[in-house]
Amino acid sequence: MNNPSDALVFAQRTRLGSPTRCLQCPQMPKLKRDESELPDTEHIESLARGLRLIEVFGAERRPMTLSDVAKACGLPRATARRILLTLQKSGFVTSDERLFELTPRVLRLASAYLASNQISTLLQPAMDLVSDKAKEVCSLAIWDGDDAVFVARSSPARVFSAGIDLGYRLPLFCTSVGRVLLGRLGNDDLAATIDRMTLTKQTDTTLIDKPTLVATIIADRTKGYSLVDCEAEPAFRSIAVPVRRYDGMIVAAANIGAHVDRITTGEMIDRFLPPLKRMAEDVRPLVM
Repeated sequence: MNNPSDALVFAQRTRLGSPTRCLQCPQMPKLKRDESELPDTEHIESLARGLRLIEVFGAERRPMTLSDVAKACGLPRATARRILLTLQKSGFVTSDERLFELTPRVLRLASAYLASNQISTLLQPAMDLVSDKAKEVCSLAIWDGDDAVFVARSSPARVFSAGIDLGYRLPLFCTSVGRVLLGRLGNDDLAATIDRMTLTKQTDTTLIDKPTLVATIIADRTKGYSLVDCEAEPAFRSIAVPVRRYDGMIVAAANIGAHVDRITTGEMIDRFLPPLKRMAEDVRPLVM
């Protein structure tokens, strides 16, 4: 297989059955009303708190005391303790009586999503080819809240990449994948979305002026790609393209990043943009 198209055909024949089968992007079930307007009878507060507590462990990346957990979740100690003990009894949390931490059982929650995320499965072989050709990491991200979440990646054997594992989150506003994803909004919705965000400098060069950011995202949408230079992480630049479904709707973003010492922005456009665009175009008719 010499190009992403070959990889897509191979993926469908070996993993997905019929080579003409189209894939549907995972979608949230349709609700009769906005989730934020659910009446108390349809909202289980204890479940919401338990899920939030699990997220806090992921953000901290370390074992935590009961006081740490309660403070991070904004809960009374007694409430945090009951949730922790429930999670511990269910096998999701372990403790040495002072420090609490997640167990590998939590991975079941993530694996359920990854197993059903068909767009990741579809793009993986093509991403592998793009990554091998570019000799850099190729990643796939989707929109979640105010973040871009990485749901697939491919890395050449020679490249070591820390901090961009599956599930890794970065702000939408200052990343190439994030700006591509934001580009799916109309101009008015984009301006409103950026206006409600809190833009915090990640590096000295992070763009946080909201009107300028909106204009930048609109310009990127017109170009068909986004290149972000040292705004999300120091000395790191990346380029991303939209991954669209059959009707043109952006459902994900694929990117390649590299340390500034290894490549200029011009070289990034010349070397990485063409294979990324080809990959995105090849997969478009297959995604529904």
